[in-house]
Amino acid sequence: MPIDPYITLLLGTVGVAALLPARGAGADVASGASTAAIAFLFFLYGARLSTREALDGLKHWRLHVTVLACTFVVFPLLGLASRGLVPVFLTDPLYQGLLFCTLVPSTIQSSIAFTSIARGNVPAAICAGSFSSLAGIVLTPLLAAALLGGSGGGFSGDSVVKIVLQLLVPFLAGQVTRRWIGGFVARHRKVLGLVDRGSILLVVYTAFSEGMVQGVWSQVSPGRLGGLLAVEAVLLAVMLALTWYGAKSLGFGREDRIAIQFAGSKKSLAAGLPMASVLFGAHASLAVLPLMLFHQMQLMVCAVIAKRRSKDPVPEAAPEDRLAPSPAGVGTGTRSG
Repeated sequence: MPIDPYITLLLGTVGVAALLPARGAGADVASGASTAAIAFLFFLYGARLSTREALDGLKHWRLHVTVLACTFVVFPLLGLASRGLVPVFLTDPLYQGLLFCTLVPSTIQSSIAFTSIARGNVPAAICAGSFSSLAGIVLTPLLAAALLGGSGGGFSGDSVVKIVLQLLVPFLAGQVTRRWIGGFVARHRKVLGLVDRGSILLVVYTAFSEGMVQGVWSQVSPGRLGGLLAVEAVLLAVMLALTWYGAKSLGFGREDRIAIQFAGSKKSLAAGLPMASVLFGAHASLAVLPLMLFHQMQLMVCAVIAKRRSKDPVPEAAPEDRLAPSPAGVGTGTRSG
């Protein structure tokens, strides 16, 4: 099963933060640069998302409501249920991080890639992932404030306002300026993709540096990490089964079920890391650890599932079961998950 090269870079960044954490004035510079990077990251997301494509996607609203329900209702309920695993399998900080993982939006790029490999409804996966990411800018901090409360290390009305201003305002600015910069963003997609991935690495370095300085890693043992991996494996298996068989019971066709499974069972590292850095402060390193592990696990497992689905015989689908690509092209609006 594949290892995402970007995960290797993330782990390397964690190692650098452990050996050379930012301190004093350096920490202030890193924090300021991280804040600016997050704002720029979501500005690019806004500039990439085609408004016409999003409006066209509303035609397949049942699929998108199903994905949103999986992402922001079923996942959080399973996260809350995992509270019973403390302290046998999880410590309280790891549980808080796991619960936060269940609150973040779905991915876009990997959902599209796996849906395409499995010969599913790719336009629906594009729109479902985009809607989930946009909704997550508001829903994730609100859910975190409601479910984690003060235990997250910095949750308050001010933190919710801060994350909306830092993420939603740049996103909307990107949407407003898309008419002028949309072509440039489309032509330089690869270069800007490196920029946004570099921004995430900076966020990781800042979060883990602060965690090292605060000594939060003394709370984690190899046995606890093993317990966390086991819990996340069960969580992923449950969501993969629910999205596949639940979509069938709701009457969706094969192509739509594939899109629902891959979009409804994932959590976005790209969206979760910036949010955690805003919401958790010094505790962000432990908060994002479950998300980083779940992200790699979902990529490995879904890669295998997608390849197996690609070999399935495909029955003839009714025209209404498919979401037609928008005239603007289905390639717009993708981003890293």
